[in-house]
Amino acid sequence: MRWLRAFGEVVRSGLRIEETRLEPLLALRTATGVAIVIGPALWLISPAYAASAALGAYSAGGATFQRTWRPRKVIALSAGAGLALSTFVGYLAAGRLVTFLPLLAVWGFVAGMAWAVGSTAGIVAATTVGSMLVTVTLPTSVGRALEHAGVIALGGVVQAMLILLFPIRRWGAHRDALADALAAVADYARRLRHDPTASFDPEPLMTARDAAAVTPSQARTRPPVLHGPRGLAERIRPVVAVLADPDVGAPAEGPGRDRARELLDAAADVLDVAARSIRRGIPAEVPPRSADVLRVDEEHEVLEGPARQAAERLVELLGEALEIAGSGGGKRPTQPGPAGSQFLVRPTMFRLVPVVVRAVRRELRGDSPVFRHAVRLAAVATLGYLIAAQLPLGHGYWAPIASVMVMRPDFHRTYARAVARLAGTLAGVALATGMVRALGPDAHVFGALAVVSAGLSYTLSRTGYAYSQCFTAAYVVFLLGMGGQAWEQTVPERVVLTLLGGALAMLAYVVFPAWETPRLPGRLADWLAANGRYAAAVLRSYADPTREHRADMRRALLASREARAAWQEAYDRARQEPVRPRGLTSREAEEAQEALKGFGRAAMLMESDVPRADSRFVPEAERFAEALEADTAQAAVDVREHRNPDWGRVEEALHAWEGAAAGDRSPVVRRGAELQKRALEDLATAVSRTPLERDVGSAREEQRVRAAVEAEGDGSGPAHRDG
Repeated sequence: MRWLRAFGEVVRSGLRIEETRLEPLLALRTATGVAIVIGPALWLISPAYAASAALGAYSAGGATFQRTWRPRKVIALSAGAGLALSTFVGYLAAGRLVTFLPLLAVWGFVAGMAWAVGSTAGIVAATTVGSMLVTVTLPTSVGRALEHAGVIALGGVVQAMLILLFPIRRWGAHRDALADALAAVADYARRLRHDPTASFDPEPLMTARDAAAVTPSQARTRPPVLHGPRGLAERIRPVVAVLADPDVGAPAEGPGRDRARELLDAAADVLDVAARSIRRGIPAEVPPRSADVLRVDEEHEVLEGPARQAAERLVELLGEALEIAGSGGGKRPTQPGPAGSQFLVRPTMFRLVPVVVRAVRRELRGDSPVFRHAVRLAAVATLGYLIAAQLPLGHGYWAPIASVMVMRPDFHRTYARAVARLAGTLAGVALATGMVRALGPDAHVFGALAVVSAGLSYTLSRTGYAYSQCFTAAYVVFLLGMGGQAWEQTVPERVVLTLLGGALAMLAYVVFPAWETPRLPGRLADWLAANGRYAAAVLRSYADPTREHRADMRRALLASREARAAWQEAYDRARQEPVRPRGLTSREAEEAQEALKGFGRAAMLMESDVPRADSRFVPEAERFAEALEADTAQAAVDVREHRNPDWGRVEEALHAWEGAAAGDRSPVVRRGAELQKRALEDLATAVSRTPLERDVGSAREEQRVRAAVEAEGDGSGPAHRDG
């Protein structure tokens, strides 16, 4: 993608209105927290003090709108504590560049590395950098600095207390994640009616798994319905895929195909009803027509073989979904088992420390996007502060704050947020300025308008950054007006400094980028290797159906999904980057992606019919599993090094399987192996290089080696260790 087109995409993305469900009650509660902090401080102390107090309440409230599975009161308290700490340390170092600039650089770097933990941690950490830069009232002593830090922390405490006293949709995010997973499988079933080989994006299932991980204290209060339906969605997905597939399931045409379509449509209806029941926590009724379709008549059933087995299994699983829909998500019994085995364990805040340390340590390398983001964040915050300090403008901290708040580890979001912040700031400043001029100086009126602006900003926070930023800018203007700042000074300064900060953030990514385009071959190789291990684990469950092999299969499936998600994220980012393809062209990447999706789908089809421990087994599957794992592991290395992959072991093992009697006892696994072989051939076609391309690549490599040797010979290269 060229730079001009990339900028066009950035502008459209930054100003796009996102279709999402607004949550006005949450916004009202959070804005009330801001009002509770501003009102008494404005009445009892001073406007400047109220502005400082509003900083903590507003930022802590905004942190609770980030998508996270931890209790929101914990997020509010953590955000308030981080803001207070950064403010206190910043106040101690402010006023002397020799102490403040190193502190700002270190704090910015640590905040950037917080993205290694997750987006919520990264955004909250960036907010603490902003609070360090804001000096509404500079204290003259350590006592005053502690005072201001305490007031800011109080904002987080107030938000946490409101969440505790007035809960809104408790476990709402967890319910939504689980309902989205069931709805995604329902949509998949409907698409299979028309496209029997449709692909499935596992992201909703991955999100539901993340939401299912809870701490022991959360597990004691979690609604019973959030225990089991995620596994139900996991089990239904491969069953509907087998039922629809013309190679291993229902025939391509005829009464069998019509029956399969009826079952798929009924399955989608039941899953949608179950999703609505979980999301709203109320009983829901399944349409009678769908319930009638889900009755398998032993005498008149037209499906045969694997298709009939899949239909019977689907009816059994949907019976569990009918129980969920009928109970309204509140009466489903928990699964039996020992304590501690009924839920995925999420570490508590104290036990999270070593997890965070390990995550950050993994990203401390030069080619890590998170590490490069941390370096950019530290450099831009420091440089922006220095440049703004030299300008004849007040409130110079607005420039580095604008940079810090728009910067993200990837190109597209950084540029889109820079455009959105500038557009939102211009609109918000114009709106607030008009109101300030019309109303005149009145601290109490400005305080009320600041609370209203905060509420509107929270309400629109999920519709697009530009629109929430519009009211955030108005909120800041009203706060400064409440503190006694004239609009003639604040408005031009904020516009100019926001433009400067956005420009610095955009320039930093050009100077020190973290492009995903060159990493595509590595991401593809990781996905290929993970898919190979997953497929091999499924085959070993056929060769030796034990509980241990089932556990291995589950672990391999989760690793394969993570690798696919990493590839998809890198691929989506690479498509938006103004960088020439390196290693994989856009066509090759797209074809390779489709081939690996087909490879994973074949493994999923086989997974649906894995035998139980007391069932028959397929000994030939072990040999094919070993060949598949070995060839995909070697092919991953070949893809990274731009060599053509080879499937010699797979071909030999599949050829040896042909005609074996055991293969006839399990047509699903035998046909799945053939589909995997075909998908691997498609992958090889997508990434293979022609003889001419190989010759050109070899010639370029020889030129680089020759140039390096000549540079060392004439003394211009790097010196040897022995000198």
